[in-house]
Amino acid sequence: MKRCIQLARNGLGTSYPNPLVGAVVVHENRILGEGWHKRAGEPHAEVIAIRSVKDRQLLRESVLYVNLEPCSHHGKTPPCADLIIEMGIKKVVIGSRDYNSKVNGQGIKRLQEAGCEVITGILEDECLALNKRFFTFHLKKRPYIILKWAQTANGFISPVVYDKKLPVLSPEEKKPFWISNNHALQYVHQLRTHEQSILVGTVTAQTDNPSLTARKYFGKNPLRLLIDKELKVDTGGYLFNEQSETLVFCEHIPGVGNKVNQVRYAVLNFDEDIPGQICKFLYDQNVQSLVVEGGSITLQKFIDRNLWDEAIIITGAGSLHEGTKAPCAGGNLRDYFALGDNGVSILDNENTFFDFK
Repeated sequence: MKRCIQLARNGLGTSYPNPLVGAVVVHENRILGEGWHKRAGEPHAEVIAIRSVKDRQLLRESVLYVNLEPCSHHGKTPPCADLIIEMGIKKVVIGSRDYNSKVNGQGIKRLQEAGCEVITGILEDECLALNKRFFTFHLKKRPYIILKWAQTANGFISPVVYDKKLPVLSPEEKKPFWISNNHALQYVHQLRTHEQSILVGTVTAQTDNPSLTARKYFGKNPLRLLIDKELKVDTGGYLFNEQSETLVFCEHIPGVGNKVNQVRYAVLNFDEDIPGQICKFLYDQNVQSLVVEGGSITLQKFIDRNLWDEAIIITGAGSLHEGTKAPCAGGNLRDYFALGDNGVSILDNENTFFDFK
């Protein structure tokens, strides 16, 4: 099962909207075949693993391990449960049930009715955590939400005091104030390749001119999201370049229409729950994960609504005498590691997706 999880992680960032799945075929304690799901519309992990077995006659005496319940419905590909039965595999070991309503026990039931021995719940918590985005999306009807910020050693997120009038900056002056070192920046860009969307607010876009791409890593850029009520952000900035699609949440659609080149516009009611509206919009767009990257106002809105699942906090070595204090998300520390002179803390919200079990 550990090998299944290891294989499944290869699909992180590419398998959307499908879950992360790895499968291993074992005969007398020897691996005969293995595979993982790469992209929607392509073969599932079980299919790849079974097809990779050279001597198909051995399948009838083999055990199939898979971290997620095999599907039992027709989507872009046929049901994996049917192929397992057709190949005569008599024993299937499953990490976790697929709580998507299209499956949710039906794959297990189909295998059992065909005479397969089915064992479930092996490394279940690890398997659930692997597909936290998929399960959160289907069970909570919203994307999995990651808060991310960098803070100084004394707890400042920016040298800009947001409750004061913002300075007027030339395009050359609009650049981020770097707290993170190069190792941490590369880590953040790797994170961006794993997630489907990334969000910033107006102030961050105006002062930092961020690009929100994964230019320091290999992989797909996320969908860039901007909260810009009055459309104040200069469309000549990096956020509006052609490296990735950008969606602007605003009060009124501009006269140019809902989409211009790589930029789309969507209306929010700014008198109501902004994070909730954004989550609903992304759910309707089939977006399973969101990184909220700043600034402090935007982060705090999600914290106040308790709309987050994990927080990634990078603490730099330097300090500031004044500025905007970093938010406080609370939560439980899951992991901590150093990247050079930067520390990375990963917190889990107590209101986790595991509460559906």
